[in-house]
Amino acid sequence: MAERPERPERRERLDTPRDNRRQLVRRPAYDSDSFGVFAEQFARFMGTATFLAYMTLFVVLWVGWNALVPSSAQWDGYPFIFLTLMLSLQASYAAPLILLAQNRQEQRDKVINEQDRQANARAHADMEFLAREVASLRMAVGEVATRDYVRSELRSLLAELDERTTETARAVAREAAREVGPGRGPGHDDAADRPGPPGT
Repeated sequence: MAERPERPERRERLDTPRDNRRQLVRRPAYDSDSFGVFAEQFARFMGTATFLAYMTLFVVLWVGWNALVPSSAQWDGYPFIFLTLMLSLQASYAAPLILLAQNRQEQRDKVINEQDRQANARAHADMEFLAREVASLRMAVGEVATRDYVRSELRSLLAELDERTTETARAVAREAAREVGPGRGPGHDDAADRPGPPGT
């Protein structure tokens, strides 16, 4: 029989995806969000006075039953090893749940802080823009004539016109007085001042 040619060894290439092989034992799948919500609710309940009251009542009943009833009816006599084991088990499960709730709260705080930082940055930029706009408006308003300024200018112009009118009237009166001459009034006869014919 003819020997089969040996196949070349497959080399891993970066441009081809890897084959997804099925695992023999599947990992348990769970919803991380739902589990996180449960952890937060559990941690929130453990931090209440209700949980403390229920836990105290449970321990008192457990110790009282195993200390007061006859030994034949006791299931966990002194030193209450089974109670200690249960409390330790409860603490060992409560600690990771509380840490998970704290981690989720920390992630939320980071997101909230980032949103607050972005909002503060936008508000700061808006404030700077408004400050520049107000400064430009002040500069523009400083160059615009206000009502009081226009009134003062008109008053000064009217006063100047009155002075000029008065000076013009006085100048006209002086010129008229010069033309008339001294001793000539309004009833003076100009014919008396005219020279007579020669030889008279």
